[in-house]
Amino acid sequence: MEVGESSTNQSLETKITDLAKSKPDGITNSDIGKHIPDVEAQIWAKAVNKLLKNGTLELFQDKNQLFYKYKDPSKKTVNKGADNEEKVVYKIIEEAGCIGIWIRDIRFKSNLNMTQLNKVLKSLETKKIIKAVKSVSAGKKKVYMLYDLEPDNSVTGGAWYQDQDFESEFVDVLNQQCHRFLSERLEEALKQGGGPLLVRNRSYVSMNDVHKFISELGISKVQLTVEDLESILYTLVLDNKAERILNPKGLYLYRAVNSFLKMPGIVKASCGICPIIDRCAETGLINPKACTYLNDWLNE
Repeated sequence: MEVGESSTNQSLETKITDLAKSKPDGITNSDIGKHIPDVEAQIWAKAVNKLLKNGTLELFQDKNQLFYKYKDPSKKTVNKGADNEEKVVYKIIEEAGCIGIWIRDIRFKSNLNMTQLNKVLKSLETKKIIKAVKSVSAGKKKVYMLYDLEPDNSVTGGAWYQDQDFESEFVDVLNQQCHRFLSERLEEALKQGGGPLLVRNRSYVSMNDVHKFISELGISKVQLTVEDLESILYTLVLDNKAERILNPKGLYLYRAVNSFLKMPGIVKASCGICPIIDRCAETGLINPKACTYLNDWLNE
């Protein structure tokens, strides 16, 4: 092969590789032909075959059409010498993505017995091709995923879980600090004066304001996202400690509110929710003196 021809082939391989990178879902022969219209199909087909051979591209079929998909060479995979069992298990785990897959499902899809499967999983783990992660959504059972993948929040529980245990104290602290921030903004708005509407508008804060405040406090060991703190603020809304509105850009704004007045004690009495109160009287079988529920409430 002449130097000029070799250089041309490398240029074709680069162009096809770049095209495949730009389309993660895969490219077709038609896409390649349109991308390099000045090159004959039989010439660029050789470049495609070489990319398939060296693992830069992988071939798959969807709805009776062939696609070429870019395969990141930095991603660890089973080597050519691996046995078929490892390749099958690897493919199953790869398809599970960052959600992972339970060993029972791997066994079902691979048709391997537990002894074979455990051997394959141990081999892939030793080579650091896959890893086992405990899932908070599956009773702390282990799920398997590719070694370089970051587990989805549905697996780890996100920022509120540490070693698969819910950090209730951490959540309480964040809840208190977020409420403090909203309350301080409300106090500042009241001090500035003006009409009720002006005070109300001044007391609203955005999620970015809250995120900046919590980040500067430095109370979190993990990197909290805006979405994480939005879930905290929503608990304040549910507890009637804050309210939220949508601004014209479709983003939520939050402000502190005064809680409802506490219910008077008589409202909590069993009489208030008794389904047969209309039959209760001073005489008869149903009366206050003989009422077990009323006596229990009075003795609380």
